[in-house]
Amino acid sequence: MTDLSLSFANQAALYDRHIAIIDEHGKYTYGELLDAANKVASALLRRKSDLREARVAFIVPPGFEYVAVLWGIWQAGGIAVPIGISHPWPEIEFVLEDCAAEIVIADPHFETELRSIAGMHNARFALTSEVMDVKVCSLPTISLDRRAMILYTSGTTSKPKGVVSTHQNIAAQIVSLVEAWEWTDNDHILHVLPLDHTHGIINVLSCALWSGATCEMLPKFDAERVWERFINSSLTLFMAVPTIYVKLIAAWRNASLKEQTQMSEACARLRLMVSGSAALPASVFQEFLAISGHALLERYGMTEIGMALSNPVHGERRLGFVGLPLPGVQVRLVDGEGNEIGIDGAQGEIQVKGPGVFLEYWGKPEATQEA
Repeated sequence: MTDLSLSFANQAALYDRHIAIIDEHGKYTYGELLDAANKVASALLRRKSDLREARVAFIVPPGFEYVAVLWGIWQAGGIAVPIGISHPWPEIEFVLEDCAAEIVIADPHFETELRSIAGMHNARFALTSEVMDVKVCSLPTISLDRRAMILYTSGTTSKPKGVVSTHQNIAAQIVSLVEAWEWTDNDHILHVLPLDHTHGIINVLSCALWSGATCEMLPKFDAERVWERFINSSLTLFMAVPTIYVKLIAAWRNASLKEQTQMSEACARLRLMVSGSAALPASVFQEFLAISGHALLERYGMTEIGMALSNPVHGERRLGFVGLPLPGVQVRLVDGEGNEIGIDGAQGEIQVKGPGVFLEYWGKPEATQEA
């Protein structure tokens, strides 16, 4: 397996004229995406041969430019630190300080506040318009064991921790899901999830682009807009959290009988619909099944491991269960003393092993060892 940047570059070359990204501004081919990413990488290097794992934080809305920046950071040898566009400024400042960001990239919409914060932390600041308007230079070769991305945990029980994944970790997570969920270059997925979490970055965006598929990205989730895209596009896949399915059900209920028929028929044309990031209520599973014909596929994962378990694409999807280990993943249940126990009705701690498991928490060796 090659590094992320080379793997995506190879796919881009293979599917040069195939549509990679659709956003509110237009459609973009794999060739255009790779060209933009190469420019971003060249701008970041700025006469250096390699960023050597410099942390590059970026806040860019969903779309073509987000992907070009992400790929460009990897191409230049940096560590990508995506920041959610809805995050409050104190949280953004915390991330920049915690990861010791050396470069900050922002969409012009966020320039005023982010340029100031970057300056306070002595980080180089650049706009997306600037990093995609340079001459392409020679790019470094990146080894698999190098750090590729830092994603921050939600921080519900303590301060957020930076989860560090290597190129190997991320590639393993993607390959596992591509195999399990049978991604192909004929797939077309609608992306409505935040792009600072594993669900949106790996499960949707990266799996699509690894496979030569098309990823259509909405600026934000809107139930009416999603139903419209189900009806008027060639979508084959959709992945979301339970609250989104609740809102889709509500929009269906509020539609006329004729509209409901259209919506249900359109939804049924998709080959796979996935729910994750939270437990799916039985009532939502059952009502959405009645509306769409889809038994939503539940899976289980977390920032530190990617996805570990999944219900099958083919066969029974059991309500209230999150499935079996994904390809390349080993899972066991242990008691309080760390002894392996049977799974039938037993309670214990889930332990996960595999090439997708994260490297470390950034700057927190004790927390890493404990995990």
